[in-house]
Amino acid sequence: MLWIRSKSLLKEHVQGFRRQGKSIGLVPTMGYLHEGHEKLMQVARRENDVVVLSIFVNPTQFGPLEDFAAYPRDLARDRRVAEKSGVDLVFQPDKEEMYPTPLEVTVEAGRMETVLCGRSRPGHFRGVLTVVSKLFHLVEPDRAYFGQKDGQQLALIQKMVEDLDFPVEIVPVETVREEDGLAKSSRNVYLTEEERRVAPELYRALSWGKAHWQDALYTSDPARLVHEVEKRLQAVPLFRIDYVELVTYPDLKAVTELREDQTFMLAAAIYLGKARLIDNVLFGGVSERNR
Repeated sequence: MLWIRSKSLLKEHVQGFRRQGKSIGLVPTMGYLHEGHEKLMQVARRENDVVVLSIFVNPTQFGPLEDFAAYPRDLARDRRVAEKSGVDLVFQPDKEEMYPTPLEVTVEAGRMETVLCGRSRPGHFRGVLTVVSKLFHLVEPDRAYFGQKDGQQLALIQKMVEDLDFPVEIVPVETVREEDGLAKSSRNVYLTEEERRVAPELYRALSWGKAHWQDALYTSDPARLVHEVEKRLQAVPLFRIDYVELVTYPDLKAVTELREDQTFMLAAAIYLGKARLIDNVLFGGVSERNR
């Protein structure tokens, strides 16, 4: 497994893969790899000749009061997980390599970044889309793999690829969960024992919404469904709700009526101790994609 830190050396290897006619799958991450990342790498391994994993804790997607400095890092563990998952090349640049000069040009998402997480994290998705676009140019992947847990991020990246004509297929991969339903996340390490015990209530509340969205009570009044899910989250004493929202998917528009021919995403973010946890469920015209 190659471990590369420079853009120039990365491009050299990518050009070599291309000359050999090999397909390339990219798995972008911020490291501290867990089973969710492993699933992304495993799917990429099945579908491509070469798997490239990027590890970069991107400072431009963190707000001034967010956890960039404290974000968990363990490169030795990341190496073991990457090797186990069959990764061919790891690209692990530092900030100076990715941003040698201050950014003047960035990728903006417009309306789609003003809802859900974007409302409380201004500038976050600008940082995400900008770094992902840089990775796409550097790696030139045939396919790139993203988890459904970050539903808004996935939708924005799909829209960026569509609108800006990136020659890459975006492959969504189902959320990987603990046995009790908690979505795998690098930030779960922040949870205390008591917080970890109640954390699955986030997914349970969203699952309740998914199970009841076709009830006559809610089909013509989606706001009522959101309110019921919010009440369940409010009942957990340690939870502090950031948002609960229901949007169409993947265009992230407001919902006025629940129809079977439309796909919806019910999403929530909560603060639990030091952690901010997000999760979502899809329902309607297209169910969650199992890979």
